[in-house]
Amino acid sequence: MHAPPPPSYPPHVLYRARALAVPGRRLVLGIAGAPGAGKSTLAAHLVDALDGLAVLVPMDGFHLAKAELERLGRAGRKGAPDTFDAAGYAALLARLRAPAPDGTVYAPAFDRVLEEPVAGSIPVAPDVPLIVTEGNYLLHDEGPWAQVRPLLDEVWYLEIDDAVRVRRLVDRHVRFGKQRQYAERWVHDSDEPNARLVARGRNRADFVVTQSP
Repeated sequence: MHAPPPPSYPPHVLYRARALAVPGRRLVLGIAGAPGAGKSTLAAHLVDALDGLAVLVPMDGFHLAKAELERLGRAGRKGAPDTFDAAGYAALLARLRAPAPDGTVYAPAFDRVLEEPVAGSIPVAPDVPLIVTEGNYLLHDEGPWAQVRPLLDEVWYLEIDDAVRVRRLVDRHVRFGKQRQYAERWVHDSDEPNARLVARGRNRADFVVTQSP
């Protein structure tokens, strides 16, 4: 199973990101959307295009570890809001908004092969003007997630046709080792309830990016 070809985005999407990446200041851009919408692809595209003016810090680095999810009885709902360290994510965003002039901040990443977060994976130098962060729950307003939106200078909501999104999501699970039947069941039982929750935050976004299939 091969990854789908990279999508194309309207030129104004990059122009808007460039306007936020001004040397001498620090802003944080969030990209929200349902599972499988293409958030990480868009975020990586922006960071690559900005060529040193931005760093990608994904929300997925704050997944709780598998052992902790099993201890809490939440392993079967991995990806739901309470399977992340939302308060830890908010604390990192607060640090990133106000960088110390002589200190690099290290952010965690998520390894899709291991299916585990990996601490200290992403160095963020103090002179990088734009942080791009992406994830499902940037616009979620319940519990500790309510701390996140005020820490983001701008939030975009990425949407795509649901049928295309679900197909991509199943294919992604298969690429990373799940049997197709299991992947389809997981998307139906876990990812799609999360997608409906994420969609409730759409009207709190500053900008909606509609992606063509």
